[in-house]
Formats: sequence, structure tokens, C-alpha cells
Amino acid sequence: MKKTTIHDIARELDVTFSTVARALNDHPAISAATKAAVLETAKRLNYQQNKLASSLRSGRTNVIGIIVPSLDTSFFSSVVHGIERVMNENGYSMLLFQTGESLAQEQKGIETFLQSRVDGIISSVSGEVDGKEFYEQISKRQVPLLFFDRAIHELPVPSVTIDDYRAGLVATEHLISQGYKQIVHLTSDRNLTIFKERFRGYRDALQRHNLPVEEKMIYKGKLSLEFGKESVQRLMDSEIPFDAVFAAEDYTAMGALQFLLEKGIKVPDEIGVMGFANEAFGAFVTPSLSTVDQQTIKMGEETAHLFLKLIGNKDFYGSTPEHIVLDPILIPRNSSQPL
Repeated sequence: MKKTTIHDIARELDVTFSTVARALNDHPAISAATKAAVLETAKRLNYQQNKLASSLRSGRTNVIGIIVPSLDTSFFSSVVHGIERVMNENGYSMLLFQTGESLAQEQKGIETFLQSRVDGIISSVSGEVDGKEFYEQISKRQVPLLFFDRAIHELPVPSVTIDDYRAGLVATEHLISQGYKQIVHLTSDRNLTIFKERFRGYRDALQRHNLPVEEKMIYKGKLSLEFGKESVQRLMDSEIPFDAVFAAEDYTAMGALQFLLEKGIKVPDEIGVMGFANEAFGAFVTPSLSTVDQQTIKMGEETAHLFLKLIGNKDFYGSTPEHIVLDPILIPRNSSQPL
């Protein structure tokens, strides 16, 4: 079956080739009535626009590249959902690349997006090592770049993040308000600002309430169910007294919670547990897991809206980068407060 072309639409409407081409590209010189007639005829004749040729003419692909560490957690999948909804409503398609926390994979994703001539890149950086030089290449090529959640703050790039310091502060102060005084902090061994800020909030909350900040109460490792279990096991084996656990993410908190329950320890009566990120499972376990919500959908939508606002600027890197910081929302549940 012969493929419909712009010439076929032009013959059908008895207009010029250029009129149809400009109508399909929403050119302001073409009237609304003509555009409507062209679009109706194109649909009736089953015309499919050659997006490659169109992008070569316009210099735009209407495709945005998104880089995330992983979509296995509801945090990143939820943020991406928020980004995608807004970008789709504005005529953009998404390309997704997962780094698996690998710098090599992150570099591969950046190279893939640049070769694909994406109109911009939205990224939450991996936690392996500093990837600053790879992201500098994006700005040098004048490809719009925006960070969300995990940002490289040394680069003059716009970002949308949560106030991780305040999140660590309110999570720890909630535990203190419930009467806990010997609070363990389980955090990541990765060199990422988000975890440093959550720790800083934890530390300042203790100091604000005249409680000691002790090295023996701080455990660093690969955040996971296993790390949560192993950390509590080490605490108990070392006979280090503690009455609460604040983990830097929910899976680690869940591991700690499971281990405590397996040992017959009453949560929250004997030991309280606080997570971070408000993963979906937290509301359905027993006892339900206290956590901090990062406003994931809002983060995704704000990221997309900021990107759309900035991408219209011909000199993307010419102005002071805008940084949106969202407030964390404390969600106290049964793991940190009695029924």
C-alpha cells in the first residue's frame, strides 16, 4: 500500500506543498482553518509524519532523556511518572536510562542521549563516584540539563530537590518527642549530598535536645533490607544500648524492623523505627512504618515545569540556575508511636 505523502494532502486540498508542511509544523503564518483542514485530511489519509526529517529541519526532536539510578523503587518510578505526564501533555516523549548506580553506565546513558539528539537531559546522578566531568560535557554542548533529587551542586545547573537536612531533623525530632534518646542512624556509604544532609539533620536534632552524637550509633553501608538486619544484629552483638533506629531509606528501616520482630522485641514499645521515602509497602506492614514523604509526584511535575520554562530560553546556561527545594512531609505510623 502506497505511503501517503505531503504532496497527496496538498493535491487533496488544492494547496501548495509548503502550505501543508507549515501547517503540520504549526507555523504561525498558517490560519487556524487551514491547519484544521490539513490535520483532518492527514488523519483521513493515514499520513504519518517523518519525525527524523522534521527534527533535522527544526533542530528539535521533542524527546527528553531521563537518567535514574533505578526504577525498582517507587520513589524514582513515581518521580518519572510525574515528569512524563507533564512532558507528554506538552508534546514531548521520554527516553529512560537506568544507571544501576554505575558511573560507567551513567556515562553510557549520557552518550546515548547526546547521539540521539535529545532536546535535553533530566538526571538524578548515580552514587558510585563523582561524574561531574561527564555532565560538564553536556553544558559545553549547550544541551539543556536539569537535576532532580540527586544533584551535583558544584555545577551551575538548575535542580529540584527535597530539603534533606530538614527531613533528617524532623524525623529525628519525632523520635525524640516520643521519648527515644539512644537513636541509631543507618545511612549510605556513598558520597551523595542527600545522605550527608539527612545525617546533618539527625546530628543537629540530637544536639538541639542535648543528646550525644556518638560514632558507635552511626552505621554506613549499602542501603538494603540486609544492611538494616545486619546493622541491628551488630548492635545487639556489641551490646550497644539503643532504643530507636532512623534509617536513611525505607528498605533499610524495614530490614531493621523485621530483625527486631524476629528477636521478639516489641516495636515501638521497646525500640522505635523510622524510615525515609514513603515506599508503598510501609503503610501495609505490621507495625506500619513511620517515614518521611518526599512529594515524589510533585517533584516530578515541578521538574518538568521548570524544564519547560527554561528550555524556551535560547541561552539556557546564560542566567543564574533556579533551584526548587520541596518541603519533606513527616508520616508518623505505628513503628514509632504507640497505638
